[in-house]
Amino acid sequence: MNKNILDQFTKLVEFLGKVLGPDYEIVLHDLTDKKYSIVAIANGHVSGRKVGAPLTNLGLKVMTMGSYKNSDYLINYNGASGTNRVLRSSTMFIKDDNDEVVAMLCINFDDSKYVALSEEILKLCHPDELILQNKSYDSVNSILNDVPENFSESIEEVTQTVLQKVLADENIPVDRLTQDERLSIVDILNQKGIFMLKGAVSEVAKQLHCSEPSIYRYLNILNKDKSQQ
Repeated sequence: MNKNILDQFTKLVEFLGKVLGPDYEIVLHDLTDKKYSIVAIANGHVSGRKVGAPLTNLGLKVMTMGSYKNSDYLINYNGASGTNRVLRSSTMFIKDDNDEVVAMLCINFDDSKYVALSEEILKLCHPDELILQNKSYDSVNSILNDVPENFSESIEEVTQTVLQKVLADENIPVDRLTQDERLSIVDILNQKGIFMLKGAVSEVAKQLHCSEPSIYRYLNILNKDKSQQ
């Protein structure tokens, strides 16, 4: 990213972090290095990340699918912190003169204390506290099971998060994968942008119990199929 733009947005990260307060995490991703994309962060305790953390699974998917081309931002979607707290997240796409995204400015709001406070107030006028507690617990778990973005501190965490979700969706035990099933999983991971991260091939090979050359072979097969289509 252009240094002047980087400096301006870095100051904005600090400014917003102080103005909005400790429940709002402000993050600047420089997309020239997706493995260490976070270049500025305020209130990193919200997700547990720091400068040098990788791009998220949602960020990788946005870049792969080109979602940013028809929009300048995504707002009010769910994210999950490392401690499984549901966050309300929004992302602005920072684009260059060619309308290509070069950075992302993200705001992640941890509203857990406000949700807890509202539940306590409701309990004062609601006769069945247990029902309220159970509804809240089920709701949070439901959101976490289907959350679109997970905030990871390393490439290993990003890869594991996406891979575990794919394996769960496909209902396939990793120790009994066939070659076709591995090819299908690599295809899904590729569509989600995982292989845009340096080191992802090694991590996926380890998770799928196969060699790195096998992963490269699968990617070559998939790329060849796409070119023929």
